[in-house]
Amino acid sequence: MAHVLGVAESVLGNAWHWRGGVLPGDGLDGRGSGESGEALLHQLFRARGAQPEDFARLAAPTLRDWLPDPAIFTDMERAATRLADAIAAGEAIVVFGDYDVDGATSAAVLIRYLRAVGATVSHYIPDRLLEGYGPSAEALVALKAAGADLVVTVDCGTQGFDALAAARAAGLDVIVVDHHKAASALPVALALVNPNRLDEGSEARAHGHLAAVGVAFLLAVALNRQLRARGAFASRPEPKLTELLDIVALGTVADVVPLTGLNRAFVAQGLRVMRRRRNPGITALCDVAGLTRPPVARDLGFALGPRVNAGGRVGRADLGVRLLTTDDPEEAARLAAELDALNLDRRAIEAEVTAEALAACSGAGAIAVVAGEGWHPGVIGIAAARLKERLGRPAIVIALLPDGTGKGSGRSLPGVDLGAAVLAAKDAGLLVGGGGHAMAAGLTVAPGGVPALAAFLDSFAASDVARASAVRGLDCDAAVAPRGVCIALAELLESAGPYGQGWSQPRVAAGPFRVVEARIVGEAHVRVILSGDDGARLKAIAWRAADGPLGAALAGAAGRRLHVAGRVNRNEWQGQVSAEIEIDDIAWA
Repeated sequence: MAHVLGVAESVLGNAWHWRGGVLPGDGLDGRGSGESGEALLHQLFRARGAQPEDFARLAAPTLRDWLPDPAIFTDMERAATRLADAIAAGEAIVVFGDYDVDGATSAAVLIRYLRAVGATVSHYIPDRLLEGYGPSAEALVALKAAGADLVVTVDCGTQGFDALAAARAAGLDVIVVDHHKAASALPVALALVNPNRLDEGSEARAHGHLAAVGVAFLLAVALNRQLRARGAFASRPEPKLTELLDIVALGTVADVVPLTGLNRAFVAQGLRVMRRRRNPGITALCDVAGLTRPPVARDLGFALGPRVNAGGRVGRADLGVRLLTTDDPEEAARLAAELDALNLDRRAIEAEVTAEALAACSGAGAIAVVAGEGWHPGVIGIAAARLKERLGRPAIVIALLPDGTGKGSGRSLPGVDLGAAVLAAKDAGLLVGGGGHAMAAGLTVAPGGVPALAAFLDSFAASDVARASAVRGLDCDAAVAPRGVCIALAELLESAGPYGQGWSQPRVAAGPFRVVEARIVGEAHVRVILSGDDGARLKAIAWRAADGPLGAALAGAAGRRLHVAGRVNRNEWQGQVSAEIEIDDIAWA
């Protein structure tokens, strides 16, 4: 395989490869204009597995091109019919959500839609520490006793066997709306809508990449169709479902599901809705995050999502739902400020847990499994993500509670299905509970059970991890001279978005450069000024690199020529617009 810019081994030990083995077309120069620009876009699509017949709808993803008929999903029509009946009868509906961003946004989509059609609806979000993940028998029975007629669980419930059995015994109807991996057996529910059911049809299974918020939106589409057929909009306006897409986009990006197919349309259209600032909660969230320009996909994952998550991690679990469903700008501003403060607390706790987890992590095991006492269960997922980045392999971080029980969260690599591994461990009797999807999972392990779990996961995932790690390389999409890193290139690359999991932001290799300045800024980031051999001058940054080999190499690069590989972005600062590169790796020229 040809090496990009001839880099067979970089400072970080990577060979630079063309993504997907797709080499640039003739005449590609990175200037982002004319035939060269179109060639680069088509190259990006091909390298991400797209077929030429899909290039047009990938370049401008719309719901019209990607939205399926919701009726293809098992139990969807049953769920929509029960909800329509509940609305007509004035029954009390409770939306029971998970405490993370996907749960909050899923709940918010349904609550906003149900309010718009005159339903009596409220929400219930369990406390992460006191109640744990998903519906419990106690909570559902208590909701029934308090007057609930119908409960809709979102982003949870597929593994809620005991809880849903208790709800049925109490006479409570429950609809499950989820996307997590399902086992062959399913809990009793009035309807269970999940594209990852093992008994789902192939057309619906093709949408297994949806976040729960995407499935919730499809339920709203199905319900809207039912209500229209019943004449429900003869006396009230029909809700504009597209106005909910800003919430759908937030949950989709923050849950790190693949931005392919329908998810691309959700995010692309949702960002357009978000820019109109019609949801007071999202508007307030953008304001406290300091976003002065229209949000892009990465802002949802790095600026907005963590703040919504902070409520469930270290604060009150329902803050996110309340923020996303309020129509009062003053209340939205207050809730956003509270979440912003909690996010600062979360970051401090996370840094401490991550440092201790890294120190406790051994080099053994295909999947890094580390456990510790006193670790806050609300940040273990983030700590697992940090370990995965540092170690280059899937990681599970487990917080040991006072009684010895472990609450764990894991993050994976492409090609290693962590959700399947956790379900297999559960089926083997090694877990009290657990589930998830390919890239992330959660679990509960009994006292003393961590060593056996680690051994099982090592055996179960060893071959997959070995394959995923076999080729140590960095995928690149374009190679340009220093002057090629320009605003036109940044804008062209942005037009092929939105980017995220499964549809990665393009990586550009450029050089040769010399380092004019390298200094540490913020939380161990390295800010760099580069000078090209062709006279170009470029700002760059290497995130969280100060304490690693990349930061050391940049600091000691004076006088040496080098190539850089990273993401080219359009940067606006104090009215000045420029191109900037986020450095992933460097190689000596």
